[in-house]
Amino acid sequence: MREPFSFTRLFAIMLKELIQLRRDRLTFALMIGMPIIQLTLFGFAINGDPKHLPTIVVDHDRSQFSRSLVRALENSDYFKIMRANASDREADRELEMGEAQFALVIPPDFSRKLQRSEHPTLLLAADATDPAATGNAIGAVQQLAQSALSHDLTGPLARLQTGTAPFELRIHRRYNPEGISQYNIVPGLMGVILTMTMIMMTSLGITREVERGTMENLLATPVRPLEVMVGKIAPYVIIGYIQVAVTLLAARWVFDVPFVGSLAVALLCVLAFIAANLTVGITISSTARNQTQAMQMTFFFFLPSMLLSGFMFPFRGMPGWAQVIGEVLPLTHFLRLIRGVMLKGNGLTELWPNLWPLLLFMLVVLSIGLKRFRRTLD
Repeated sequence: MREPFSFTRLFAIMLKELIQLRRDRLTFALMIGMPIIQLTLFGFAINGDPKHLPTIVVDHDRSQFSRSLVRALENSDYFKIMRANASDREADRELEMGEAQFALVIPPDFSRKLQRSEHPTLLLAADATDPAATGNAIGAVQQLAQSALSHDLTGPLARLQTGTAPFELRIHRRYNPEGISQYNIVPGLMGVILTMTMIMMTSLGITREVERGTMENLLATPVRPLEVMVGKIAPYVIIGYIQVAVTLLAARWVFDVPFVGSLAVALLCVLAFIAANLTVGITISSTARNQTQAMQMTFFFFLPSMLLSGFMFPFRGMPGWAQVIGEVLPLTHFLRLIRGVMLKGNGLTELWPNLWPLLLFMLVVLSIGLKRFRRTLD
């Protein structure tokens, strides 16, 4: 009579499963590597309280008081002074291009009004396209404004240390005055959706053809490999633009996200981003042996794109090594491009610093993908 339960048979099944798992190296790497990647990214790279944010100072006063204010900003750790004597135009341009997060403007009559107890006004302009990146820094500057001049207000001016701050600090959140999170999230979602669908559809579509053997029949025709690739990914470009259209309509009519830039420029940026993602899909399809592996490799690329691009967490809050990885990812540059067009009205001149990395990424990855694709066919 057969035993109802045998530990020997159980052990044999477990051993068989482990051997199969060892043979499937990609699944094994996913099980071991993914927790390590998550631990590293969430433990070391993710920081919801960014510091050392690039700041431009427009000092029209150039007095002891203005220098004390600048020094107080630097000592707070939230601000990193890139330039202490910029002009108004330079400050505006740095904010438009996203090179500076803040611009502090000190008026020319600041010292005179301060000594006369006339409460001069300081302006702190912030690039608020990502409210999470500026919130804590704005809170900090409001607190340090009270004590910034404590060492300078001595003698007859000591009376200014009592009561409220001797000057008024005005915060101007540019491009997103009310700090609405949808202004940041909805344009970013467009990039996330395109990243996921473009890479997955391309890699699965081509891998499916190879897996079923229909790719060989297709290549037996006079069609060249490059023509096959372009012909297979071109429909996905159309699908990508349909997704973009749906997202833009939802952004405008459902979430009330403004669109102040050029639609043509936005669609050009979308084309570069779609092309970059499709090249990743081609490269994955030339490496994966079946659709399951293609799906797993897509997830390997998608996870760091989500976490290190600045979509979920402030980019400037990450350590240097994480920002270097993030700069390689297409989603990082697309977020800056699409937010720049929709919220700031940026043109191609302001967008170029983030457009050329997308084109370079596309060329490099496409070269690798086509080379591996030809080798696979051979």
